[in-house]
Amino acid sequence: MTTAFDFSATDIDGRPRALDEFRGKVLLIVNVASECGFTPQYAGLEKLWREYGPRGLVVLGFPCDQFGHQEPGDEAGIKDFCALRYEVGFPMFSKVEVNGGGAHPLWRWLKDEKAGFLGIDAIKWNFSKFLVGRDGEVIKRFAPADKPESLAGDIEASLG
Repeated sequence: MTTAFDFSATDIDGRPRALDEFRGKVLLIVNVASECGFTPQYAGLEKLWREYGPRGLVVLGFPCDQFGHQEPGDEAGIKDFCALRYEVGFPMFSKVEVNGGGAHPLWRWLKDEKAGFLGIDAIKWNFSKFLVGRDGEVIKRFAPADKPESLAGDIEASLG
């Protein structure tokens, strides 16, 4: 059986990172972008990370430039933007594709595990979110418009 912990990705600093290091944690995996109408959600994601991190939540940000060219920068620029504008402390990764033939394997798996609205698996826009339980299984998928603070109840339930 495949779980989120079976995947790896390159972090924002260019280092390979196995998601297995987060085994036993609850994950909130999000495709992010710096020039999107939903970009202010970084503040809410950081708040969730700070509030629930000590109890076992890890927010994972995956920049993506597939929607309206809203993540045009390189990893260094993305990292600086996130740190300076939103004081992001949660783990960030290198840019990925979330749809199409070049989609990162983690994102292909996430979409297979939890289809979106009307059973469509494609990621519709930036700031799509997947809540993954301590066992590595996808619990719930959230739409880009779902504000981070609205996820608190599901996160609380997942943390136990």
